Amino acid sequence: MTKEEMYEDIRKWKKEKNAVILAHYYQTGDIQDIADYVGDSLALSQIAAKTDAKIIVFCGVHFMAETAKILSPDKKVLLPNIKAGCVMADMIDEIRLQKYKDEHPDILVMVYVNSTAKVKALADVCVTSSNALNIIDHYAKTGKKILYCPDQNLAKYAMKLNGYNLELWPGFCRIHHNLDKGMVLRAKEKHPNAEFIAHPECRLEVLELADYVGSTKALVNYVSKSDKKEFIIGTEEGVIHGMEKANPDKKFYPLSKTLICGQMKMTKLVDLYNCLKDETNEIILSDEIITKARVCLDRMLELS
Repeated sequence: MTKEEMYEDIRKWKKEKNAVILAHYYQTGDIQDIADYVGDSLALSQIAAKTDAKIIVFCGVHFMAETAKILSPDKKVLLPNIKAGCVMADMIDEIRLQKYKDEHPDILVMVYVNSTAKVKALADVCVTSSNALNIIDHYAKTGKKILYCPDQNLAKYAMKLNGYNLELWPGFCRIHHNLDKGMVLRAKEKHPNAEFIAHPECRLEVLELADYVGSTKALVNYVSKSDKKEFIIGTEEGVIHGMEKANPDKKFYPLSKTLICGQMKMTKLVDLYNCLKDETNEIILSDEIITKARVCLDRMLELS
């Protein structure tokens, strides 16, 4: 089948099944183009929870679909490629986190959205790259000891900005963590008129050279509002698809050819097609996990 033929059937099934398709910024362009909403993971889950759709098809990775299920427990949530996971989320599990909590009973557990539902169920509060700095600031001012997990780089960035002392879980995003200072300097030399913008999952030596640091959504908004015409992009290359559509007069250069998340790119248009057609790969969570994990998400939304 051609792409347009698949698009036609997908649009038909969406209407018949009362389904909504969500696509993360890091998905391939053909999936972003057929999605009802494109964004970062938490914003998409919030959007889905507010729709009257009975089925949520989340084109992303496993923890994102789990988060959508937590926020929309009465809806059927489908993940087009059930094997699509997250390396960072896999760097922490509920067994090790529970052990840490047992050994440090007075610590507040702050968990990044890139984590499983079972890990979220053990956390006091969840954060995203867009609200982490504010929520860290909120709790740090109380003098509470904080464990930030699993992304050490965003936590180090917060510590650098405000002088906080956080306990760090040794996790990271392989895509962002592999970037280094030398790459940035070479890119700036090659594109002297371009601004360098980066995601806070990058290492501190990279963020210190950035003209702007922000979440995926913040980066998308920044380039649209900026008077600059050229940008070096320090995050997964999938985000460039939307940037180019919204800003055809501007140029975007990925910082590195390695900025491709293999897990995100596992989802193909045919996976979305088959998933919606057959309603396969449903995300199933126990009521207990949904209830417990919802606590840290609700607390985050209150603080945001």
